[in-house]
Amino acid sequence: MFRSIGFIGTGHMGSALARVAAKGAAGAPVYLANRTQEKARRLAQELDCRVADNETIAQHCDLIFLGVKPQLMGQVLGSLSPILAARKDRFVLASMAAGLSSQTIQAMAGAEYPVIRLMPNTPVVVGAGVIQYCGLGATVEELKALQTLLAPAGLVDHINEDLCDAAMSLSGCGPAFCALMIEALADGGVACGLPRDKAQMYTAQMMKGAAKLVLETGIHPGDMKDGVCSPGGTTIQGVRILEEQGFRAAAMNAVIAAYEKTIALGQK
Repeated sequence: MFRSIGFIGTGHMGSALARVAAKGAAGAPVYLANRTQEKARRLAQELDCRVADNETIAQHCDLIFLGVKPQLMGQVLGSLSPILAARKDRFVLASMAAGLSSQTIQAMAGAEYPVIRLMPNTPVVVGAGVIQYCGLGATVEELKALQTLLAPAGLVDHINEDLCDAAMSLSGCGPAFCALMIEALADGGVACGLPRDKAQMYTAQMMKGAAKLVLETGIHPGDMKDGVCSPGGTTIQGVRILEEQGFRAAAMNAVIAAYEKTIALGQK
């Protein structure tokens, strides 16, 4: 449905979503802009997209992804607001900035333009990511078009905006928490004599399989754990150590801390 798609900012998350959009654009041109133009040029060459600047994207694209840090969003949108105000055609702003509500994006842009707020995570680049989205002023057709565009990312789920900050704190920040877990378990394997490459491969595949089991069967994680813990066996001893050392509390607190920081970003 979108005739042209632009990305203002091609950092880690902007470039990840650009890779997804390049797959789902169905022939619509995709424009990339970045403060370091060479970075946008390299990505455009890789994805067969087009290089542009912020002003060109603001003037011509009907879906404008804002891959801008929350602290810089006001400055970027403020500089583009005269261009957006001069447009006669309809366009949608798509923000992935943590903590900034759709209403805040509208205020920064200078008018009540349609806004779609996104919460993507980095595994979208391999088609196994999570993107939550919500809209303010966007039509049902525009929201469906966005979901179709981003379908190659993995799970694309529509939620109410009051859940956005919590969702971002869980699935948006979660890959970093999982990376720590993968590294730690692999370290344990190395300590037991496994070569590093095999320890990491086994750990990552094991976590992928456990997640797939939950998603495809709906099994409760507690039941999955119980199914592995034989009476008097090896696994229950490992679980005992994790419980003694506060693993579950630490994981919960990591999400809560990320959520509290997200809320704080929106209040600045």
